[in-house]
Amino acid sequence: MTHDVKEIFAGEAPPAPAALAAKVRTLAPSMTRSMQRVAEAVAGDPAGCAALTVTGLAELTGTSEATVVRTARLLGYPGYRDLRLALAGLAAQQQSGRAPAVTADIAVDDPIADVVAKLAYDEQQTLADTAAALDTVQLGAAVAAIATARRIDIYGVGASGLVAQDLLQKLMRIGLIAHAHSDPHLAVTGAVQLRAKDVAIAITHSGSTGDVIEPLRVAFEHGATTVAITGRPGGPVAQYADHILTTSTARESELRPAAMSSRTSQLLVVDCLFVGVAQRTYETAAPALSASYEALAHRHSPRSGR
Repeated sequence: MTHDVKEIFAGEAPPAPAALAAKVRTLAPSMTRSMQRVAEAVAGDPAGCAALTVTGLAELTGTSEATVVRTARLLGYPGYRDLRLALAGLAAQQQSGRAPAVTADIAVDDPIADVVAKLAYDEQQTLADTAAALDTVQLGAAVAAIATARRIDIYGVGASGLVAQDLLQKLMRIGLIAHAHSDPHLAVTGAVQLRAKDVAIAITHSGSTGDVIEPLRVAFEHGATTVAITGRPGGPVAQYADHILTTSTARESELRPAAMSSRTSQLLVVDCLFVGVAQRTYETAAPALSASYEALAHRHSPRSGR
């Protein structure tokens, strides 16, 4: 199957004003450059843009009226009028609340206290954006598939590979049969063995990591249920995913590349998957967790005689 950004968000209700900025940040990387200018303008100055006609916003961003309307629709609004209403609502909310005291931009000469404050704010924003954009219907379907799976294979490399390992140890501790592959050859070899009752999960921030997409494609073609955890819902990985879980696309900087900032949102999605699966399999998950805690307890206690 082939997914694109329009298909993923088709049929959804327009996002609430508070979720608008999150959706802009999530979808902007998948837009054309002209649409990105419109999206960045409305996210950066909702009050100012709410006062503009479609012609005015097109002139402000150096685009066309058609581009403004397409951007509004991609963000989930039937037309520009609905987007303007949401912008006005967002502006009102921002005026009634306190603006953040820091930004996520970290300078090379920032004091360490400022670094802590900025990173903490960025992490909070990333989590909020991911929660706002996460499709709970897709999440529920992925949870149901994992909870009844014969076997779960997880693919991730680099920073996403660390997240894959985190999901692996969580699933193993509730008694599920799971494997995490960072070696692309082993991943494809394992994917060939998957069947209809199995699940394959690809974790890729860019949505275009070949070493992750290839085993997911093989698993998809062999009938396994496939899940993609990605910051690019319109990326190449989507065409082989039955369920897409979108993570926030945080802004990159020289001192904090995407590989670092994306991990926070990926870990939130992994935790949501794990808790959902544990809920559905509670009768077996709870005893398995207790057994794993008991088996490891002695490793967390001081050894006698030392």
